[in-house]
Amino acid sequence: MKKQRDSGRNKKNLTKGINMSRFVLLYVSLMGLFFILIGLKPVQDIIDINGLYTEGVVVLTSKVLGFTDITSTHRGSIIELPSIALDVRFGCNGLEAVMLYAVAVIAFPASWKKRITGITGGFMVIQLINILRIAGLAYTGVYFKDLFEYIHICVVRG
Repeated sequence: MKKQRDSGRNKKNLTKGINMSRFVLLYVSLMGLFFILIGLKPVQDIIDINGLYTEGVVVLTSKVLGFTDITSTHRGSIIELPSIALDVRFGCNGLEAVMLYAVAVIAFPASWKKRITGITGGFMVIQLINILRIAGLAYTGVYFKDLFEYIHICVVRG
């Protein structure tokens, strides 16, 4: 009887190990594919995913800044404020965080309906936090210039 229980436990552990290996392999493969898609020059010549994504983040951040009565204009990846300009780049635009999250959700063994729901919800939360983060940094740059570098390097980048 004990032998059967041990055998059952070993099978469960083996299955967990295979599932974990599958998850890790799929995760690493998909991350590589996504980084190739956004980083290869021939792909960028057709569609610059990072550039389009960044412009969307910049436009939305400028709109949020309008609610704080901070005048801003935007052009490409630049948000121009009364006393400072912010250049939103890869790593700051939230695309990397969305990719890391989305790939983990895709690699996780769940139904596609749950995966799509998870990716959509996660995307919204990540972008909301990211846009508020950039707007907060802009607010700091306008009203607390002496703290800007500290906030940008130590707080915002983590």
